[in-house]
This record gives sequence, C-alpha cells and structure tokens, in this order.
Amino acid sequence: MSSSLLTPNVLCGLMLAYALTVLCTPDCTPRKSVPYESSHFKVFRKEGIWNYSSMLMREDLGLLIVGAREAIYALDIKNISFVQAEVRWQVTQAKQDECTYKGKHPDIDCRNYIRTLHQISEDVMYVCGTNAFNPICDTLVYADGQLKLEGKQEEGKGKCPFDPSQRYSSVVVDGDLYSATVLNFLGSEPVILRSSQTVLRTESSWLNEPNFVYMDVVPESMDSPEGDDDKIYIFFSENAVEYDFYNKLIVSRVAQVCKGDRGGQRTLQRRWTSFLKASLECPVSGNILPFVVQDVFQVRDSNWRNSVFYAIFTSQSASNYKSSAVCAYSVLDINEVFSHGKYKTPVTVEASHVKWIMYTGDPPVPRPGACINNAARDSKIQSSLDLPDKTLQFIRDRPLMDDIVKPLTGEPLLVRRGISFTRIVVDCAVALDGKRYPVMFIGTDNGFVQKAVNYNGEMHIIEELQLFKSPEAISVLRLSSSTFQLFAGTASGVVQIPLADCSRYSSCLDCVLARDPYCAWDLRARHCTTFSSQMKDVDFLQSLKEGNASRCPDPVPVMPKNRTLVLGNNVKLPCQQDSSLAQVNWQFDEKPLNPSSKKYSIYNDGLVIYNASASDAGRYTCESVEHVVSRQYHRTLAVYELRLVSDEGDKDRILVGIVTKKPHTSTAVPNVYPGSPQHLNTESSWVAMKVALAVVSVMMAALLMWNLYMGHLQLQMCCRQQHKLPSHCDSATCALHQDTASNSTEPQAELYLSAKSNHRNGNNVGSLKYTMDESEI
Repeated sequence: MSSSLLTPNVLCGLMLAYALTVLCTPDCTPRKSVPYESSHFKVFRKEGIWNYSSMLMREDLGLLIVGAREAIYALDIKNISFVQAEVRWQVTQAKQDECTYKGKHPDIDCRNYIRTLHQISEDVMYVCGTNAFNPICDTLVYADGQLKLEGKQEEGKGKCPFDPSQRYSSVVVDGDLYSATVLNFLGSEPVILRSSQTVLRTESSWLNEPNFVYMDVVPESMDSPEGDDDKIYIFFSENAVEYDFYNKLIVSRVAQVCKGDRGGQRTLQRRWTSFLKASLECPVSGNILPFVVQDVFQVRDSNWRNSVFYAIFTSQSASNYKSSAVCAYSVLDINEVFSHGKYKTPVTVEASHVKWIMYTGDPPVPRPGACINNAARDSKIQSSLDLPDKTLQFIRDRPLMDDIVKPLTGEPLLVRRGISFTRIVVDCAVALDGKRYPVMFIGTDNGFVQKAVNYNGEMHIIEELQLFKSPEAISVLRLSSSTFQLFAGTASGVVQIPLADCSRYSSCLDCVLARDPYCAWDLRARHCTTFSSQMKDVDFLQSLKEGNASRCPDPVPVMPKNRTLVLGNNVKLPCQQDSSLAQVNWQFDEKPLNPSSKKYSIYNDGLVIYNASASDAGRYTCESVEHVVSRQYHRTLAVYELRLVSDEGDKDRILVGIVTKKPHTSTAVPNVYPGSPQHLNTESSWVAMKVALAVVSVMMAALLMWNLYMGHLQLQMCCRQQHKLPSHCDSATCALHQDTASNSTEPQAELYLSAKSNHRNGNNVGSLKYTMDESEI
C-alpha cells in the first residue's frame, strides 16, 4: 500500500481498519429505546395506497420522490406530510385480466408497483413498474410543480422485476441503466443487464437462483496508474455450486463488471467479458451455516480506495432463533480478489457429478475477467472486442473465484440475536474532535431503526426507534445529509426521522454518555444540542471514544418526595432510568436494598414494597450506575420519604405509591401516582362505592318503612300503652321485656330467626313478630 493511503485524508471508511481490539458482544443492547408513542415522527400515507417500496432523493429540487402501488408522489423533503405533486399509473383492465388468467391474484399481484426510480437529467427521471407481471418503463418529468409521465413507454423486462415482492437492484451510470433482475414471467431466468446501445447480459449458467440486493459503481479509473476502468459491483445471494450438501446451501456473493465492457467478438457476443463473482464472508461465532446478505450501502470517499461497503446479514439456520450481523468490506480488498485471486474450475466426478475446485494452472493473458487497462492497450487490445477467444472461453466456464472476500475487521462489527435486519444506510458525522465517524442506521423486520457507531472497535448502539405502532418490515431506507433526515418506507407508509434528537438527553451526564456524534452539551445554555462544525470546543462537551463526562457540572440535587405508607398495603416508588445500559440500585436509609429479598421487587420503572409495615418507613434513594469504557458514573434519579399514616384524615387521602394488597408472588404492579390514570380510577371507584352504599341504605330504609306501614312487620312492645298485655304477662315480666329490648345486641338476622322459631313452637315472644297469615294483621 502506498504512503498516500495513510495521510489524514483517510476518512471514516478506513477508520474501521484500525478497529480490531474489542468488538461488540454477541448481543449489544441499545442505550435508549424510543417507543412509538414518544417518537412524534412525520408520516406520509394515502388511503388505499400501499407498498411504498422505492424512493429517489431529489435534494436539488427539495423533493423526495416516492413510488408506491400505482402512484408516484413528490413530497417536501423537509416535511413529507406535504405533497407537492402526484401522478397515478394504473394498469389497464386488459392487462389485469391477462394477469389473472395466468393465475395471479387480481388485487395483489395484478397491479402496477413502482420499483425503479432514477434521475437521468436535471428535469427527467426514469421510472419502471411491474404492470401486472408485464414490466414497463417510462420517463417522468417534474415541472411547474407537477409530476407528469411523458407516455414514452418501453418494455421493462430485465429492467424491473415481474413480481412486486421480488428483490432486485439497479443503478444509472453515465446514462446507462444497469439492472439485476429476471427476464421471464416465471422468474427462472436471472440476469445482470446493461440497457444501452450495446446491450450486455450474463450467461444463464453464471447465476444459480440469485436474490439481488444492491448494485453501485466505484470510479476505479480515477487516478489509476494502471489505466483501469470503472467497476459496477453487484451484491446478491445464491445457491452454492462449490459445496456438496444434501440440501441447498445459500451463500453471499459480490460480482463485478466493467463499465467499458462491449462483449466478445465471436465468443461471448452480447455477453459480459468482465463478469467475475466471489464469496462474501461474514463469520459469526457459534454458527455453522453462513449468514446471508440482505442489504449493502457504500460509504464513498473522495479517494475511491478508501470507500467501504457496509453489509447486513441474517442467519439461515433451520431453527426459529434468528440473528443478524453487520460486516464492512474495503473496496481495495474486493479489487484484490478479482485482480489477483485464484479461480475455481468445475471437474466431473463419477461420470455425472460436478465438483468445483481451485484452478491450479496458469490463466491466459490478458487475465480473464479483467478490464481493459494500459497493459492490454500496449498489446493492441483496445476493447473487449479484441480479446482472444482463449481468454473469453476461460471466463465463460470459470466465473467463480476461489478466494473469499473477508470483512475489513476480520469479524462482524455488530451482532444481534433475535432480530432480523432488513436495510442499512451509513452517514459520516463530523464530531467535536474534528474526526469523521460512520453512523449506521439499520432497519429491522419489526419496524425499528437502530442507530449504531463503532468506537475503537467497540460497537455502541446509541438508540433504537420504533417507527410504527404495529410491526412492519422496513423495505427501503434513504439518507439526506443536507437536510439531516432519514426516510424509511414500508408497506403502509413513509416515515421521516431526524438523524439525531438531542433533546432526548435531559442532563449533561446523559448527553455525554450517549456518545452521539451529532449531539454535544452546551455549557452556557445548559442543554444538549445538535453539533455543527462551527461550534467551539471550549463551549461544548462531547466524548465519543472514552465516554468521559468528568467535565460535566455537578447535577442539581434531587429533592425528596413525600409519600404516605398504609400498613399492610403494597407500595410502588417510580424511578425511570435514562439508559438501558445502566444498572439501578436502591438504598433504604443509605443502606443498599437486597434485590433478592421477597420483601421487595425492583422493576425497570421502580420499586415495589410488599405488605408495608412500620419498619418500612424512611428514605428510599434510586441511583443509576452506568459503565462506560473503564469508568463508572453514578446518578441519583429519585428520592422518596415514606411516612406512616398519622390520622384518619390521611386514610381518605391515599397518596401516590399505595396500591391494593397483593400476594408476594405478583409480577405485575401498576404505576400509581397523583394525576395518573390509575390514581384517578382509584378515586373514582372509591366515590362510586360510597354513592352505591348510600343508595342501598336509603332503599333498605324505605323498604323497612313500607313493610311497617303495611303491617307485614310489627314491633310487639308488650308493655306499650296501645297494646294489651297477654294474660300471662305481669308487671315484673313487662319490666323484664322492656329491659331486654333496650339492651339487646343481637343482630337483626338472629332476631328474625328467633321470632320464626317461636312462631313454629306456638309462641309469640320477643320484640319482633313474624306474620305468617294476612288474617293476623
């Protein structure tokens, strides 16, 4: 490597070459998780329109062009809620009927899904749609605030997929469209095609049931001492031919073609003479089967040698436990494999079986698959049409390289268990130290975007953002560095996300420990703000590699909150932590609480005290401890003074933290605090109970009065003046009856049962007479 590659101009892509020390553990945890309810992102969706699967950034026009099912929209790039223009592109009824007749679903498959969007010139765009499994293309113009299809329709086979759910890729280079898709209705004829005056394509035997994911150009002719040509790199997965397994094994590939390729004169006419492919490795420890590439993004550098491809992979294990990984690849490493690597060659074994092994002979000259360079021109080979048949026949039969493209760091940058990555984009952020850091934005199959960056080999996930209320796979990601925005498309809509929301970091410690290259703590304004290159180091705090927050001012002391304790009840004390990487510790009167004690349960959002007693009164302190690099940071999050109920009035004013008594084995404890829905519901329930009891009491009293009035119930006071005494009652007995009636403490139910028993025995003794017959009234 020349010394020029080690100059300060080597930017964020090459920084990963030195990140070989401590990589992320197999399951990195995002420091913050932002739920959908707290996101407040801008969203665009139209009623009855689905599958927002293609996007084109037109920053020169201030527009985001979005392709969906039978519709194209021009959205304001600063706020996608505003639609600047739109145009519908629907299939004809005849095409829909034809598609249905071939066995496709009329409302799902037999529509026009916009899959290709490219800028051709300042005013003209190129657009292709599936058109009910009969792809067509047209030119799209934006003028005078309107989108218009020019009606110059042409066949889209080989430029756009037939199936709306099929992966494909394309790129426009110098006005020519390079595409990787299929050529037929059944999807059985894959092709890498260049649509130009000289149409070139791959041989059918070069691809084995591929799944194309990404395509881009690298200007390798720039400042090339060998006079090399620009390369178009294609990333895909396919069934392996070099491994002998009972079942099909999927492997990841990277392929190249040269921009100046014109095909062969006799051999490989209208076919690529520069097509080569190699295996792409992203080794994840503990996995036998290779991970499969899902998406790729190129971080370009002004010096193409420093450019880096970031790729996401998912597991292909037969188990249901999914995993994902991110690997980075240097353009120079890929170039080295194709320029100097060994080839594989097929050999026949046991009459019919073909096995691929390393080719040990000397390849012909010029080197098969190489672009036309100065050495070829010196041999009077000015274009691929001048290549000898020996070279062309070699590459026709041996397009696969024996050498494998390995990651820049030798292993994955990031591994996540239980998650499937779907899309990736990378932005290079300039930090306070003047260096550029690659920030990865990774979409998942459940509608999240993860924001991650690598510091000295340590992978740090800054945050994960939930874009949709219900899980949706993110199908497209686009990045706008000029507007500082990220755009994500799914089946149901488009979401606009700022690259950073520094207002989420509430304190200096939280802001610095976030280690977000876009954010810095403003010492004068005392808040976390979006960093720009014009800011001065003396006024702002940021520590990305070390996570050093020692310069942060002392935090404002946390004031204790008084809480009331009711004996025998369960008490919850809320404590919301700032970081998922922090550990929460609770103290009671400055002594650590035992988290394994059955008396307490420590949750992510607080502490629960079961069956509160007088000994539980005192001061409770919630503290977070966060480990960053080799440092520990302590922060007090909440302080509570728990006191006993002092009088009967306190019982009617149950404060926050008092919940209904539950068994110690309970795992779900509601949040109860003043003004919360739970607290309001508790007060409302208590008032409703009082009202219900009052109504029942009034009704019971009215019923008793009505029975007394009707004579169904009679109080027989044997010594009252209005009643005659029984013949057996004398004055002493009367006095006894009066004394018994006045001092009796029997409940009403027992009096009722006593009177009923006496009646059955022929006696009418007691203060309550039970009337069995209306004749007695």
